[in-house]
Amino acid sequence: MPGSEKIRVTKAAMLVGSATLLSRILGFARDVVIAWYFGAGLYSDAFIVAFRIPNLFRRLFAEGSLGISFIPVFAEYLIKEGKDEANNLAGSAVRLLSIILVFITVLGIIFSPLIVTVIAPGFAGSAAKFALTVSLTRIMFPYIYLICLLGIFMGILNVLGHFAAPAFAPCILNISMITAVLFVSPLMNEPVKVLAAGVLAGGVLQLLVQVPFLMKNGIYLWRKTKIFHPGIKKVGILMLPAIFGGAVYQINMFVSTLLASFLPEGSISYLYYADRLVQFPLGVFAISAATAIFPALSRQASENDMNALKETFDYSIRMVLFITFPCMIGLIVLREPVIILLFKRGEFDMQTVKLTAQALLCYSIGLWAFASVKITVPVFYALKDTKTPVITALISFIANIALSFLLMKPLKHGGLALANSLASILNIILLFRAINIKVGYPGWDKLQKSAGKTVVCSLIMGGIVWCLKSLIIPYENISFGAMLLSVTSCLLAGIVLYGFLTYFVKSSEIKSLIALTGRSRKKVEQKE
Repeated sequence: MPGSEKIRVTKAAMLVGSATLLSRILGFARDVVIAWYFGAGLYSDAFIVAFRIPNLFRRLFAEGSLGISFIPVFAEYLIKEGKDEANNLAGSAVRLLSIILVFITVLGIIFSPLIVTVIAPGFAGSAAKFALTVSLTRIMFPYIYLICLLGIFMGILNVLGHFAAPAFAPCILNISMITAVLFVSPLMNEPVKVLAAGVLAGGVLQLLVQVPFLMKNGIYLWRKTKIFHPGIKKVGILMLPAIFGGAVYQINMFVSTLLASFLPEGSISYLYYADRLVQFPLGVFAISAATAIFPALSRQASENDMNALKETFDYSIRMVLFITFPCMIGLIVLREPVIILLFKRGEFDMQTVKLTAQALLCYSIGLWAFASVKITVPVFYALKDTKTPVITALISFIANIALSFLLMKPLKHGGLALANSLASILNIILLFRAINIKVGYPGWDKLQKSAGKTVVCSLIMGGIVWCLKSLIIPYENISFGAMLLSVTSCLLAGIVLYGFLTYFVKSSEIKSLIALTGRSRKKVEQKE
């Protein structure tokens, strides 16, 4: 991977990561507000299930299959046909997608009772919960239209090298939801419906923010063009299998929500809040890296530069494992203090903390695999191989269902989280094997050596942080300020210790990060 490309990809990943970090912070603030206002019960369970429907579409389409299928084709037209033809493709995609999405939205609103029955069949036993969930689903269903169009806008801007506006868009949604709960809900008779309306308002604002940046980059989607551009067929061929292959994690989470509806009340909320914590490092690091590398992979595949493509993947997977594995250990060690700090207030009591921590432990075990899948799947789609990710995702999906039924009885909601983690580990093992066959990936020895150093340093760091936690964090009668100081101290100690340990064992990833933060840019071009 040339030094200039490495710098470009890493800078893009850092920009997207910074925006995602802000979004995750706002997302946690949003969840804290929701947990404080609604607790873990009727209203939160109903909202989480209803919100998971547009959220699933967002991840399946806006962040999943739309981006995975549209970006390689748009990049190909941009490189081979020029900007005008790429502009025509984008306009055609937006027009055709709008027609399809309006149809889907209308059907979704009409058939919301059936959708809720399928997603959360356990809610049928409570008429009040079922009716509320249906009502919230109808309010939020148009968000699907908005967020899928946003996926096209984001893909266009990312291919053109603009990552800021798409990356900061989720911040707008979180601000809208927080505003709805804090300032509008108290004035209304049905506060949770105001929260649902906040989701819809956030979607409109997210979409509008992208338009000036599209215009600045010379993309005018309202220009006259054919509704069926030839490139649409290529996008469609890639998209159908990508819906499943690129979003198996979200589909498995969907299965967990469905099965959790049969468990004691609050189980869906425990899984949701635990997943939100896992999503923090996953979004800031893995999804950000995947967002940054996919346009580069697509360009390299269009130019048939397989060596550059393999080097981009090698660099990215090592860097993501280097960052996410210590995050995994940190979440396991500090799971209860972190949950107490973020959520323990109002209706969110100590028993809820313990049950959420159980789910977080089980999800954290698979964090490195969740992250690795995010980096590996784009390689296949950049090469326009839709078959392989679908096959591995299908095997993972079947494994998740089997493990969920096996583990949910003894471990309750924790069993569902553990099944998801184990299924993702199986998925990444199959993907690694497939990528070796597909492109003859030569970097396994380097990856194993790098991962070995990462694992050892992370475990040593985790052990020391666990001892520190035991000394300075009491679980009873501790103020918010004291808990914040204690958890922050443990986190900073872990970061410093991990940095020192990886530097001591001469990890190439820590050296790359040091170089890329400005100490020695020339070192980046000389390495690897």
